[in-house]
Amino acid sequence: MNNSITKRKDGRFMGRFVIGRRDNGKLIYQYVYGKSYDEALRKVQIGTALEERYKSTECKSISELYREWLTAVRNRVKESTYVNYRSKFEKHILPELGNTPCVDITAKCINVFVDKMLAKGYSASYIRDIVTVFKSMLIYAHEEYGYNFSLKNISLPKKSKKNINKLDDDEQKRLVYYLKEHMDRYALGILLSLYMGLRIGELCGLKWSDVDLKSKRLYVRCTVQRIGGEYADNKKTKIVISSPKSENSFRVIAIPDFLAEYLEMLKRNDGSFILSGNERIIEPRAFQYHYKKILSASGVTYHNFHQLRHTFATNCVQNGFDVKTLSQILGHKTVNITLNRYVHPDNTHERKLMNTLALLF
Repeated sequence: MNNSITKRKDGRFMGRFVIGRRDNGKLIYQYVYGKSYDEALRKVQIGTALEERYKSTECKSISELYREWLTAVRNRVKESTYVNYRSKFEKHILPELGNTPCVDITAKCINVFVDKMLAKGYSASYIRDIVTVFKSMLIYAHEEYGYNFSLKNISLPKKSKKNINKLDDDEQKRLVYYLKEHMDRYALGILLSLYMGLRIGELCGLKWSDVDLKSKRLYVRCTVQRIGGEYADNKKTKIVISSPKSENSFRVIAIPDFLAEYLEMLKRNDGSFILSGNERIIEPRAFQYHYKKILSASGVTYHNFHQLRHTFATNCVQNGFDVKTLSQILGHKTVNITLNRYVHPDNTHERKLMNTLALLF
């Protein structure tokens, strides 16, 4: 019998249980002691149960579960999402927690991980994204193997709200004047974002087949982005055309009359991309380069292309758009995203709204 209880000369009881084998095949024992036979037996039983748990398939490490989970989700998410999951896990989670058994994951160990990330200087938003990805894997572990994780005490850092302001009116006028005077496919692309709120990836993915000039509607069906290579050690990247950011990002937007005229003027065959005029993709990074040159030529202070989307949203609110309609145009899941992330009324507009109260009586 591998597990046995014996009484020592000093009156204590000694128990033993198997914890493995040596290279020559001999058993390795762990010894425990108790003041009574029952106490020693109880320790043997607990030790044996723990040892069996750690030997069983139910005690997979985070690294083992990660690879299994990644395979399971690969065909259920966009390629860019898959690459994002893999990148965050292999860069941050696996080096710290990869060898940890899933059964030992607690809120405490995740909080320690979060503190280390903060100490390295990562932003609160980025850390929260990493923990969200980690939780996705833990949900899989719970559903497949019945692990019960108590994670309600995880303490995540508070995100600081970024205040991205719109272009001021003078800069907008200067930019629009320059674009109209130097109209080409790049100028058209910038106007489409400034007056229709398109993301740069969506803009790069637009084909002429997405434009219905008869009904003056534009269909947002895809987005373009550069993502990492297939394997973690492959540093190469590639351009992918995929579905938009979310289900709500599939949308139809009314084209302003003046933009319809420019679209009519520059129209190419349906299979051509709007920004290139042919079947070749212009990726976001390349278009950013052209945008920077246009800002310099027009005398407008440099700002990120995404600021055009903020400018569009704020202009809409200041000119009486209801938030629900604006949310649909922007492709947001909820109106709260629109209000919290993109709408930044200035003091002038606030004063104008307050003064309208005086006209009521």
